[in-house]
Amino acid sequence: MFFSIDPQSAVPIYEQTVRQVKFAIADGTLVGGQMLPSVRQLSRDIALNPNTIARAYRELQAQQIVKPLRGRGLVVRRDAVDLCLEARNEIVAANVRATLSDAFSGGMSAGQLREIFEQTLHELQSAEEASASSSLSSGGEHGNDRDQQ
Repeated sequence: MFFSIDPQSAVPIYEQTVRQVKFAIADGTLVGGQMLPSVRQLSRDIALNPNTIARAYRELQAQQIVKPLRGRGLVVRRDAVDLCLEARNEIVAANVRATLSDAFSGGMSAGQLREIFEQTLHELQSAEEASASSSLSSGGEHGNDRDQQ
């Protein structure tokens, strides 16, 4: 599981972890019934304090995204996908709203924003395709196609 934590972000690190688990479930990287890494393992893998990971895991439990399996750890709930898709969409929509609000406050026009959006979308799609090609040519698999969403 890949995590990208930004210690400079205004979003607390435990919340970034929660979001990334939700995003991984939403895009199918994590599936219902799959075990999460242990607190210790994930803490080592992404170089975070175990208490931060534990807090994120408690939050995921409280939101009914994961559930404990006695003596084994935490597992993704099979019914969590819809919750995670909704959460992902809300997070992205809030970020887009905030960005657009800043842009309009800064005097940018809708046309300028559309141009930036299209250029950025093209760049990201090209990078995604290059990454998928690289992964496939090196023997890896690319199991999700975000372009179809």
